[in-house]
Amino acid sequence: MTTPSSDTSNGTIAGFDYRRVPVAEGVSLNVAVAGKGSPLVLLHGFPQTHLMWRHVAADLAADHTVICPDLRGYGASDKPAENGASTYAKRTMAADVVALARALGHERFALAGHDRGALVAFRAGLDHPAAITHLACLDVLPTLDMWQVMRGAGAAVGFHLYLMAQPPGLPEEMIAASADTFFGHFLDLWAGDPRAIPDGVRAAYLRACRQAIPSIVADYRASAGIDAEHDRADREVGHRLRMPVTVLQQDWGAALGYDAAALWRAWAPDLRHETVTCGHFMAEEAPADVVKALRALLTR
Repeated sequence: MTTPSSDTSNGTIAGFDYRRVPVAEGVSLNVAVAGKGSPLVLLHGFPQTHLMWRHVAADLAADHTVICPDLRGYGASDKPAENGASTYAKRTMAADVVALARALGHERFALAGHDRGALVAFRAGLDHPAAITHLACLDVLPTLDMWQVMRGAGAAVGFHLYLMAQPPGLPEEMIAASADTFFGHFLDLWAGDPRAIPDGVRAAYLRACRQAIPSIVADYRASAGIDAEHDRADREVGHRLRMPVTVLQQDWGAALGYDAAALWRAWAPDLRHETVTCGHFMAEEAPADVVKALRALLTR
């Protein structure tokens, strides 16, 4: 597969065009676009930017229009101050993505997300089923399910979820006091192959995170409140994902005692669930496998 160079001095993907696209009042997203063909939007995770898709995006751009934004609050996208729970609700961030695609001329598009981006993608699939043709979620559980399985000593692995769930003030101050150590911890701990995130890319991620602490915390804080409420409301009325869905996931279920495929199947009747052997950063550690899974999804 194609392995592009990246300009790690400014965190861009070689060969992609960059623009800023207004998606909501006072909010524009930084977005990289390349290729021709059916549109595919790729959403990054934590603690990263759209740069995490550099290998996958370059390969898929051979026959798709590939759209890689920085999420609201991340990277070079706008970072509105948290003004109530809805500012960084996944419902709001999903609406950003739909507005972005529409501004680029796409009323319907395929959507793939990793980590935080997968939660935004999941919400987009529930809220905007007419817009999302295919959906891929990499290495997450839906928010409501995630909180239900994080119990006992095993929940220590998700300490950051609880830290950033706290009211504004304390978590932001604690993280800012040692930002590179905090964000670098996850890049080190979650990578099955540290070589997949070279020094220049790592530096770009850390720089972006240092500049986005309040909005990153607000994104996580929303998942401890309004995001779970939205999931619960959908579950109660039986809302499900209508489009073909692919989930790629590490085997956290074996470690924490849950059946990940069963949890996902409750939301996604047309599901293909695959357990991967690489680390969390699969688009960087095993890009060929991710491309293969996405191409298979787009044929369904």
